[in-house]
Amino acid sequence: CGPAPWWAVRQADLESLKKSHPYLMYRDFQSNVSSGIYMRTDQPPFNDIRVRRAISHALDRQAIIEGVYLRGEATPALARGLVELSLPVEQLGAGAKYYQHDPQEAKRLLAEAGYPKGFKTPLTATSGLGRDLVDAVQLVQRFLKDVGIEAELKLQEYGAYMATTAQGKYEGMVYGPISLALDPDGPLYGRFTPDHPQNRGHVNDPTITAMLKEQRRTKDLEARRKIIIEIQR
Repeated sequence: CGPAPWWAVRQADLESLKKSHPYLMYRDFQSNVSSGIYMRTDQPPFNDIRVRRAISHALDRQAIIEGVYLRGEATPALARGLVELSLPVEQLGAGAKYYQHDPQEAKRLLAEAGYPKGFKTPLTATSGLGRDLVDAVQLVQRFLKDVGIEAELKLQEYGAYMATTAQGKYEGMVYGPISLALDPDGPLYGRFTPDHPQNRGHVNDPTITAMLKEQRRTKDLEARRKIIIEIQR
């Protein structure tokens, strides 16, 4: 399928298209491909949950949406295109607060984790998926700098990115698309199961692993839906 579902139409492009193609039918839709940050959770400083929470607080997701993607909403572990299974952020329970842009809380958490002056880290992305991603990662870089994290941006050619970074072979952090969500198992099981090729964050959480295996064994649709929702929370 390729990355097409992940690309956005910008306002200037849309207005130009409307003028040149007056009969064009345009519809917004919630994408089943989202983007986000991966980090080496198996290595410091990212193995400290306070650092990961600080990074989440540092990001102004709404500013990224408005500046790059025209319109949209913050996305949890499942892309919002899976409308019957993906939770709106406000329904994430206790975890919802980490989606709030709060630079002061980010700085407090970094100091508590032993990084009062922040730290330096590589931030990898690919230029091969269009200008949206490049613009978005530059905003991410700026928001991280605001809380003291100096992210050195490294843009990779798409082939090199897929051969290394997309296979979890990188240092520091990555900003990029998350796997296509045709079913909740795809983006969840791959990203969070230990030793899976798509587990680019090197996550190893026994509780999540057990829940991911349970939803695979659950035939009752409503029972499985409840597990998927709990995984997101």
